[in-house]
Amino acid sequence: MATYITHLAVSLNESDEKSLQSQGFKKIEADLKEGTRARPIHLWYKKQADSKPITRLQLTFNADMDDGLINAGYVKIAKNLNAGTRGNEIYLWYFKGETEYDTPIVDISVTTHANAEAGMLKFNYERLACDVNRHAGGNWIHIWLKREKQTYICDITATDNYGSDKNYFDEGYVRVDEDTNRGAGGAYVFIWHRQTTDPKRALTDVQISTNDDEYQSFQQQQYTLVDADLNQGTGGNPVYLWTKKMQGNDPIKSITLILNPAAFHVHERAGARVIGKNLNTGNRGSVEYLSVHP
Repeated sequence: MATYITHLAVSLNESDEKSLQSQGFKKIEADLKEGTRARPIHLWYKKQADSKPITRLQLTFNADMDDGLINAGYVKIAKNLNAGTRGNEIYLWYFKGETEYDTPIVDISVTTHANAEAGMLKFNYERLACDVNRHAGGNWIHIWLKREKQTYICDITATDNYGSDKNYFDEGYVRVDEDTNRGAGGAYVFIWHRQTTDPKRALTDVQISTNDDEYQSFQQQQYTLVDADLNQGTGGNPVYLWTKKMQGNDPIKSITLILNPAAFHVHERAGARVIGKNLNTGNRGSVEYLSVHP
């Protein structure tokens, strides 16, 4: 029996559920619309021995995010995860990659409450940053995945436009699918990362600068600058990511964005380091923090 997840699907109603059951899919019981008045929506998966494993997942919440995924060969599950609400149209995409940065996914889970995120982090699941109830109200809903082998973050970059998306997907990058300028106007800015199974290649520290003094301090400490302002076009403080590889420090396993205030201390108690600097410093956008899991 295959141990990898090879197929994903979404059900919006009982008819969908019966069809997927007849095809051998297994249902993840958590309701992706918990806390809203919409009908229950569920994620389904299948492990099929004669199919290639899924290695990457992405979520989209606007049409401009689609082009890079389409051109890079991702498959879109054409069912809106926010159906029945006034929230953003949310779609799940998957990819069966064979680059050195692709590691098969063996399990997928869904959390509907912040407290449940601690267990996911402790068992080294990766969290997709986009809330599946984005702008729909209701609970904060997140999809999580677990890989065949432990992976580590080896590269981080950021973009303030969609022009290079295909290239980054082709090069093995995963987009952190939440805008660091959420609610602030300005450009759509996304953080990207690549993963390796070799801990010796991993980054061991990530920092954030929100003013000139911090910028100069990290520069003097020989951190590597991620040269894209995470606050681009908002009128707020320039906000930059900095990375470093240092001997003796634990390699970074995963990163994600936190917008749910209740998740901040949950991540910290689970061993993650939540960098206490708002990525929307100096503007009226959503308060966002970066969670780094060593």
